[in-house]
Amino acid sequence: MPPEKPTDKTARHDGWGTLRRFLPYLWPEHDWKLRARIVGALLLILLSTATQFSLPYFLKWAIDAMNVTGNRVATFAMLFVLAYSAARLGGVVFDNLRNIVFERVGQQATANLAENVFNRLHRLSLRFHLARRTGEVTKVIERGTKSIDTMLYFMLFNIAPTIILLVGVAVIFYLNFGWPLVIATAVAVVAYSWVTRAITEWRTALREQMNRLDGQALSRAVDSLLNYETVKYFNAEAREEARYAQATQAYAKAAVKSENSLGLLNIAQSVITNLLMAVAMALTVYGWARGEYSAGQLVFVQTYLAQLFRPLDMLGMVYRTIRQGLTDMADMFRLIDTDIEVRDAPGAPALVVRRPTLTFDNVVFGYERDRTILSGLSFEVPAGNQVAIVGPSGAGKSTIARLVFRFYDPWSGRILIDGQDIAQVTQASLRAHIGIVPQDSVLFNDTIGYNIAYGRDGATQADVEQAARDAALMDLIGRLPAGFETEVGERGLKLSGGEKQRVAIARTLVKNPPILLLDEATSALDTRTEQDVLATLHRVSSGRTSLSIAHRLSTIADADTILVLNAGQLAEAGTHNELLRRDGLYAEMWARQAEAVEELGEAAE
Repeated sequence: MPPEKPTDKTARHDGWGTLRRFLPYLWPEHDWKLRARIVGALLLILLSTATQFSLPYFLKWAIDAMNVTGNRVATFAMLFVLAYSAARLGGVVFDNLRNIVFERVGQQATANLAENVFNRLHRLSLRFHLARRTGEVTKVIERGTKSIDTMLYFMLFNIAPTIILLVGVAVIFYLNFGWPLVIATAVAVVAYSWVTRAITEWRTALREQMNRLDGQALSRAVDSLLNYETVKYFNAEAREEARYAQATQAYAKAAVKSENSLGLLNIAQSVITNLLMAVAMALTVYGWARGEYSAGQLVFVQTYLAQLFRPLDMLGMVYRTIRQGLTDMADMFRLIDTDIEVRDAPGAPALVVRRPTLTFDNVVFGYERDRTILSGLSFEVPAGNQVAIVGPSGAGKSTIARLVFRFYDPWSGRILIDGQDIAQVTQASLRAHIGIVPQDSVLFNDTIGYNIAYGRDGATQADVEQAARDAALMDLIGRLPAGFETEVGERGLKLSGGEKQRVAIARTLVKNPPILLLDEATSALDTRTEQDVLATLHRVSSGRTSLSIAHRLSTIADADTILVLNAGQLAEAGTHNELLRRDGLYAEMWARQAEAVEELGEAAE
């Protein structure tokens, strides 16, 4: 796969810049088989073009022979007609062989570029994915990859043969008719090309507007369908339909303008080509009337111009396709060129964990520069300890988990695991040593077994079943007809919140990491299941660093240490009993939750 070489961010990602960017995919550096296919396709192009040059000569000779009587002349006329038919057949054969030889090249180039973009998207920061709509990103990739094969076909199999044909026709016209016909043809071709380019540039702007509106319509549809339940909660079907209709109507108006401009282009092209045909045939008839040309030369001129018009008639479509393809590919290259916010340091080693300690050393961070979330936060979690982080909403609890996974880098300060700065080790090795059960567990649209086994590449069925038992999932799986093969639906929507959470816990148990992050890991579970899962988490946390982010204080009361955050700083630290005796923020939070539970109990009675 070609190396990534981002272009200047201030430059436009179309035209020759995008084309040069794509060429390494077309001419792979280490794949001589694909290069041989390209060379073979070019040779077949030359053979096909040569047969096209011979066709008018065979037809001219046949017609001229028919103007002379005699059996021998009739035989020659018949041979010329057969040669004409054979050359037409040869041209079709060469063209299709060329397509067969080149098809693998185009498909491989498309696949390589699509894989490169997909890999890049996974390397981009969480900030990028939170800011971009998934529908728009997938549409950019879809349009960009689809344009590659078509664009390659036209560039190699239309533009290149057309240039050869133009040069050949100019030479042949000069040898047979002199400069007037050559000049007339040249003027027509230049005028045709200029008109095509001018109108197509206008149409390209319309195309870019269509792409933007198409992406907007798709993103609104995807966003609305992903939030299906929320739409129902608030009786917002009509609002969603109106938003989607607004986007589709805007796209329809842009599409109408684009198609109308195509009609204008076709009319302008037809005027130029038919004027050239009229001039060329009139000059030939005039020369025939003066005895300078034979009757066959009229067909000779008409056949060559028809051959020339065929690719010229497609020139507008070819130019539009290439320009549109470059525009679509440019959008895709912009994704590739998106700056990677979190990078591995040059020559970064892998993280080696002997004692899974976790340390925050004066960490300052915020998602935006004008809003600081963590203000000089420092704490240490010893190996084997179960530490909990609590605090009011907005205190920075979930931000800690994102920083530990290195989805973001702190503005200042360090985060250490076993004394190693996580900014100086590879991200892959860092995340291999950490497991997380998030508050909002999102599952793949696959089976329960697949989602559990996703925790570790190569996990066995025995690993999956053991993790399911530890996460209290076996009762559910035993009730399902398909068992572990039960489909969970998109984002796991076929499961309840508690079932999704238990699958996420099982997935982390399969990973078996030395460091566990539990971000409200039991928030969606009922009391009985919560106690079962908590017992399991306490057991598997033995000998590991376990960092629990909790809102319900009763779930972390037995933690070795409880860290209380307030406004991005460490306000208190200690055991549950120590913090209650201190009668500070933790004690206040505990009292409020106890009061709320008591009121709930009274209401139930």
